[in-house]
Amino acid sequence: MNNPRNKKQQQTSGKRVTDDDSSLFRDAVGEVKPVATGNKRQPDKTPPKVTTRMQHKDDKAVMRELMEDFQDVDLLETGEHLAWTAPGIQRSELKKLKSGKYAIQSEIDLHGFTREQAKSAVVEFLHEAQIRQLRCVRIIHGRGRKNPEKAPVLKRAVDNWLSHHKQVLAYCSARESDGGTGAVYVLLRRSD
Repeated sequence: MNNPRNKKQQQTSGKRVTDDDSSLFRDAVGEVKPVATGNKRQPDKTPPKVTTRMQHKDDKAVMRELMEDFQDVDLLETGEHLAWTAPGIQRSELKKLKSGKYAIQSEIDLHGFTREQAKSAVVEFLHEAQIRQLRCVRIIHGRGRKNPEKAPVLKRAVDNWLSHHKQVLAYCSARESDGGTGAVYVLLRRSD
């Protein structure tokens, strides 16, 4: 806009503004009213909801912990899952046993045993575990699905024997990777 006819120019921020420039600006902006200094906009009375990053991380951590303790057998109690604790034993011990927090130190497999053979084997196995001062063992009793009566004979018997054995503090069905409802983890008393 170097028009020699524009004789009037203004100096603004080191740049020259001509009358034509000012006229174009006013045409583009339109009518302007001055803002009164006492007419400030009032802030909203309700502040926006704040979600902190730590709260989100904490929520995720809680969900992760819940899922770690979650077992397939917790989905639906079918009657196939075994669980028992001796009087005075905290529920947290059973929870640790269920989640596999105790190392399995020995095991016995009762497949092919008669009821009488299995009872003798379990009694001897638990006695030997006490002598060796074992804390956690696994007993594989099977699911009893080959039984023509469709009722698991050894599973029911093991449930009964363990709940009456003085060395047993708690027991529960194993995780799927350790035999599921065809085996139990057994938590034993410490020997004196």
